[in-house]
Amino acid sequence: MAMAHHRRRPTVACEITPTHVIAGRANNARDSIDTAEMRTLPDGIIAPGLASENVHDAGKLRDAVCDALNAVGARTGRDVIVVVPDAAVRIVLLDFDTLPERRTDADAVVRFRLKKSLPFDVEKAALSYDVHREVSSVRVVVAITPGPVLEEYERAVREAGYTPGVVVPSTVAALGAVDGQRPTMVLKVDRGTTSVAIVDNDQLLLFRTLEGGTDVDSERLAEDVYPSIVFFQDTYGVNVERLLVGGATSIQQVAPALEAHTGMRVQELVSSVMLPASAAGAHRSQLAGVVGALVG
Repeated sequence: MAMAHHRRRPTVACEITPTHVIAGRANNARDSIDTAEMRTLPDGIIAPGLASENVHDAGKLRDAVCDALNAVGARTGRDVIVVVPDAAVRIVLLDFDTLPERRTDADAVVRFRLKKSLPFDVEKAALSYDVHREVSSVRVVVAITPGPVLEEYERAVREAGYTPGVVVPSTVAALGAVDGQRPTMVLKVDRGTTSVAIVDNDQLLLFRTLEGGTDVDSERLAEDVYPSIVFFQDTYGVNVERLLVGGATSIQQVAPALEAHTGMRVQELVSSVMLPASAAGAHRSQLAGVVGALVG
């Protein structure tokens, strides 16, 4: 699910988080990354949200983006996948009885459905969605963000000398690293937010963004996440089989409490086989968005 589409998918990705800029380059087979680099941002540079002014120092963000992309060998002027914070995008799952086949007509229906539930002008927002048609229903997974917010992140990439070919929310990007055939919960923990996604049969069936991220203790995180598991299992009649964690936290910090509350073994969202040896250590969980964007 992307805010823009190009016929050839970029082989370089850059994630902008409240604390870091992370860049990676895919290998030729697109099943792992060859290299990854991370640059730390000063506090207060990025304050993600649905209001404008997510970026509070455009120059420092531009420099970090430029430095990270140069370090992974990105060519100036080429398209890159831009991964933005979940807090800057609203992900909504909608069900319809029918939806027009023509894209412009479907856009109007989706925007109308969202108009009363979002705190910004839906008509002027950047919209992207995936449609899953069943025999008697249509499920739509929507990503929507105010135009000025999207422009802030795209501008940083353009001013660094690159083209934002695809823009995607962090957790949606990370799902590219997940085998979605089995009922699987993904937790993406970042500063200020924790996103909860559940996939099954290669479909996103639940998505929630909770307040509190790396500043929330593991017991509270486990308590906040558990109701989503119960809701999913009650709604779909199947049990969540796997629990994957990524983002700005280590699995060692959160695994004991999550395992105690859910009864499942917590695993890394990103497999070590997807990473170069130089990136398989301390920053592995933080590479989830970039890796998923490139291998998915």
